[in-house]
Amino acid sequence: MKIKRSGVAAIALAAAGALVLAGCTSGSPEATDDAATSSAVITVNNTEPQNPLVPTNTNEVGGGLVLQNIFAGLVYYDAEGAVHNDVAESIETEDAQTYTIKIREGLTFTNGDPVDAASFVDAWNYGAALDNAQLSSYFFESIEGFSYDENVPELSGLEVVDDTTFTVTLKQPESDFPLRLGYTAYFPVPASAWDDIEAFGENPIGNGPYMLDGEGAWAHNERIDLVTNPDYDGPRAAQNGGVDMILYASTDAAYADLQGGNLDVIQEIPDSALQTFESEFEGRTVNQPAAANATITIPERLAHFAGEEGKLRRAAISHAIDRDEVTEVIFNGTRTPAQDFTSPVIDGYSEDIPGSEVLDFDADLAKDLWAQADAIAPWSGAFEIAYNADGPNQGWVDAIANQLKNNLGIEAAGAPVPTFQELRTSVTDRTIATAFRTGWQFDYPSMFNGLGPIFGTGAGSNDGDYSNPEFDALLDEGASATEVEAGIEKFQQAQEILFEDLPAIPLWYTNGMGAWGEQVDNVQFGWDTWPILHEITKSE
Repeated sequence: MKIKRSGVAAIALAAAGALVLAGCTSGSPEATDDAATSSAVITVNNTEPQNPLVPTNTNEVGGGLVLQNIFAGLVYYDAEGAVHNDVAESIETEDAQTYTIKIREGLTFTNGDPVDAASFVDAWNYGAALDNAQLSSYFFESIEGFSYDENVPELSGLEVVDDTTFTVTLKQPESDFPLRLGYTAYFPVPASAWDDIEAFGENPIGNGPYMLDGEGAWAHNERIDLVTNPDYDGPRAAQNGGVDMILYASTDAAYADLQGGNLDVIQEIPDSALQTFESEFEGRTVNQPAAANATITIPERLAHFAGEEGKLRRAAISHAIDRDEVTEVIFNGTRTPAQDFTSPVIDGYSEDIPGSEVLDFDADLAKDLWAQADAIAPWSGAFEIAYNADGPNQGWVDAIANQLKNNLGIEAAGAPVPTFQELRTSVTDRTIATAFRTGWQFDYPSMFNGLGPIFGTGAGSNDGDYSNPEFDALLDEGASATEVEAGIEKFQQAQEILFEDLPAIPLWYTNGMGAWGEQVDNVQFGWDTWPILHEITKSE
């Protein structure tokens, strides 16, 4: 199917407004008696998670897909990005700064521990404490008591009122706070996890529609097997018997298994099949705009990329890339050249932000800017772009490297890393010594989410260690705006700074693409590019 959607965030923000003003009501579809529920297990491709599966320390797609299905948060996002209750009974506020959150009674994790107010507050405190070095600590920055300067084991802005009620006090009013609460960083964690959080990460105990299929369910670099959670009674009840996530070494191998009937659903298409997958799996494909983008990050710590010289070289590289050519020739039109740092399906997207002309292909200007940088310090060596070889990346990386060779007159090449996990580990550890491919799949449908977690000072996904106080200030002003349009204006102004500094070079927006076999039905891909696994049915 081909679906074109727009205004995802507008829908979600409207839903957030309902949360703020009237408390939450689910409004989500429930399984009906005639739903084609079956005990058959579905199979889908995935990548090896970077880290043990602790919600506050998972900020990549391989682990994220697992967590979204074995945990239930306060809210969840439907296919269009609208917000519905899951664990939450209500989320209320009178001033958009102090929120009272009440959760449904009688909920448990799969080991019997209660899903209570403490399971949220303790998990959030753990994620926010600097000593715990959690990748998603940035998501708690707006809560009163959070600090980047000292370890704070318990945030003053979090308070357990009773077993099913807790309050959250923010540093400033933020009307979109409820919109964030479906992201993995805000998931609850059972009390038993704190006995050995490392062991928990290897065999996480959740409260969602699925659970790990016992000890050994996560066979590293091979598969992650999930079965249905019989005690889950929320709005995402599984319509199948479980999910086996196969961790392929390459997307081509996954696609071959789909062709051979050995894989039910593939959630990305290899370069080799972009021109044929829609005809080969006619009526069983998706190719739709999604809240995701692709970039190249070039940290300032690399030689020749600091200060004014670095700005000139980044701008030169950006102008030397012909995005139209790459998206058409390599991706067969399944990508859209970037015009900003967010996504066309996010409310506030604009093609007219001042400075965005740095994304225009202009070989002559690129050479001139490179020469200006050489006047500061002559270039030496080769420019390399690291990428994970287990994803569909080699084609576009090689194409861009050739464009840089031709348009800048320098040596340029791709630098393959065997797996996504290895690439992300070297990026997170800051041991990577080259530019590298990056991208962002939105955690929740808000413009802020496409900017703050990636470019805010100290943010967990700020892979290039970018820091600009003026940018941070505009982010804060946008987040605290009480009117949606006022917030968008600040976020667009913040992007003007990004276009000048180019901490990452925007390339294109990623479509949600996938295909599935004849044996499965009710396959739908969401606003965030992920297949909605609990809805899929399969013939016995």
